[in-house]
Amino acid sequence: MDQQKSEQFVEKLLEIVNNGALNLMISIGYRTGLFDSMNGLQPSTSDQISKLSNLNERYVREWLGCMVTGKIVEYDPDNKTYLLPKEHAAWLTRDAAPENIAVTTQWLSVLGSVEDGIVECFKNGGGLSYDDYHRFHEVMSDESRQSVIIPLIDTIIPLVPGLIEKLEKGIEVLDVGCGSGLALIEMAKNFPSSNFTGYDLSSEAIDRGMSISKEEGLKNLKLELKDVSTFDDKEKFDLITTFDAVHDQAKPEVVLSNIYKALKNDGTYFMQDIAGSSHLHKDIDHPLGPFLYTISCMHCMSVSLGQNGKGLGAMWGKDLACKMLRDAGFTEIDVKELPHDPTNFFYTIRK
Repeated sequence: MDQQKSEQFVEKLLEIVNNGALNLMISIGYRTGLFDSMNGLQPSTSDQISKLSNLNERYVREWLGCMVTGKIVEYDPDNKTYLLPKEHAAWLTRDAAPENIAVTTQWLSVLGSVEDGIVECFKNGGGLSYDDYHRFHEVMSDESRQSVIIPLIDTIIPLVPGLIEKLEKGIEVLDVGCGSGLALIEMAKNFPSSNFTGYDLSSEAIDRGMSISKEEGLKNLKLELKDVSTFDDKEKFDLITTFDAVHDQAKPEVVLSNIYKALKNDGTYFMQDIAGSSHLHKDIDHPLGPFLYTISCMHCMSVSLGQNGKGLGAMWGKDLACKMLRDAGFTEIDVKELPHDPTNFFYTIRK
């Protein structure tokens, strides 16, 4: 045995244990607003920080202990004060969106809540349902707000030449697997001459989206509870979108075929999906490889298998995606990446 290699590996394991704990506490810092309270704050005591945050001082103090030992917050032992450096706040606060990585740390808690169920799936096969995942739609909305909603109008939609002008003039738009419909809501607000429809299997997500739409007073948006493997619209929509929605479908090939049929002959299908390669050896150096494979195993693959589905998983990748798009009938596929989003590819697809 290579003793040096063994010692290096155990150091890595201890680092993983520490970073896993830090992930949980960063998530708590985001959810409680502690990072937001400390953003721009002068060195302060735990009592001052807890009062500003309207939180229990004893819990705040212990949380700060984790942040200090994790080298996220700086500590002055003489004055017993804490400081969140602006260089760290730039990646941890709501003001930092769409670059607030604290949002993403919430996924580990969501996945941890189903660990027992996933262990049973390892033993017996099958999968879980969306309802098994505590806070899934809440966290998904948080994540979507960063990766999709904030850059949607100025960065993502312009990836499709001429699409802004068409939306301003007025077209029919469908989002398949729309979740809470945040992308549709954003588009409906910005393009009142166009009509927007969303389909999703989750009643919780649809209810959440309709509530937001009602608050916004939108008249050009409707969200429908629908299994997207069964919709049968024919050449109805000028634009169809999916945002990280295809890979966890039970029948992704059927969904893509349905999208092809529902799209007008001169229409555009725009797909955002996970930036995998379809080949494990090419994903080894992916900056978020372990995280994305974990998400895939504990959610995306599982919810598909839980419906007796294909179980593609999040890391199905560009090569397989393009093959399945061509099998569905599409002939023009253009794939782009954006600097703000290392997680996704953006596909512009036509018949």
